[in-house]
Amino acid sequence: MTSMLLSSTSPPQIFHNIRTSQPISHLHLFRTACLAPLPCRSRLIRCAASTTAADSGSTRELKQGIAELYDQSSAVWEDIWGDHMHHGFYDPDEVAPGSGPDHRAAQFRMIQEALCFAGVSEDPEKGPKTVVDVGCGIGGSSRYIARKYGAKCQGITLSPFQAQRANALAATEGLADKVSFQVADALEQPFPDGQFDLVWSMESGEHMPDKRKFVGELARVAAPGATIVIVTWCHRVLGPSEESLQPWEMKHLKKICDAYYLPDWCSTADYVNLLESHSLQDIKTADWSQYVAPFWPAVIRSALTWKGLTSLLRSGMKTIRGALVMPLMIEGYRKGLIKFAIITCRKPE
Repeated sequence: MTSMLLSSTSPPQIFHNIRTSQPISHLHLFRTACLAPLPCRSRLIRCAASTTAADSGSTRELKQGIAELYDQSSAVWEDIWGDHMHHGFYDPDEVAPGSGPDHRAAQFRMIQEALCFAGVSEDPEKGPKTVVDVGCGIGGSSRYIARKYGAKCQGITLSPFQAQRANALAATEGLADKVSFQVADALEQPFPDGQFDLVWSMESGEHMPDKRKFVGELARVAAPGATIVIVTWCHRVLGPSEESLQPWEMKHLKKICDAYYLPDWCSTADYVNLLESHSLQDIKTADWSQYVAPFWPAVIRSALTWKGLTSLLRSGMKTIRGALVMPLMIEGYRKGLIKFAIITCRKPE
């Protein structure tokens, strides 16, 4: 979901080793002790007049802005960071001073850990066979899942550039018979009810102007017994006495929203309530913020290379504007305002 950064901010010195062969074992604590369904203690945070869904005009403007942002930034991202336009997953228990992590491997690791957390079988024979990748980027997750399970994957994105590039990469990698991509709205998916046994959304939920409709569409296209995986940015869960975020928190999020074409933010608890409203089962959540901590500083460092700077300057003002707020993402994570959340569930048989 991320674009590149031009910034003079000095990144934190956070370095971790990565083992990519297996999901880390200590995550079983998350699988058995995830957040219980919580009463909704959050109001959706409206961030900017230009990116809210108050009417159809603003929704159209939001969608156009998202499409243009990724039309401009996706080639830059791929050139520097590869196929996966999402955070990497790092192991905070493994530190090697003076040695930087393998960030592309960490992005693969994110997919592995998300599948594992959701309880998706490692056995290709028992894994998903029909998959929708909602907010597919240039198709990295779809190609990974197609190879792993032999699954048929369909991806949707608002960006014509991303859809075209994703299809080209699939053809180049010999996967055109397994994966396909098209321009479509996640809130009005062009698929019949109950089509997919894995519904996958990797860092696209934050762009959705109507979270209720977003969750409703994920549930609608899921087949009976299907697994739904949502990995997304959230704001913190409000305390029992809070009716809204603090003014400084809302101001902080607004700056990020203005740059990244984000509408309302919500908390993990809000997602749980929405999933429960559709009678979805086995709902599990976890805060993975600590596991993605090295990601944004790494993007900043990559942008401060000659290649990063020249690519960023060629990419256009939307990418540059998004890049300039990346230090705010680091600060938001550090202060506990922004959470990197995974939410998974199952549609009843």
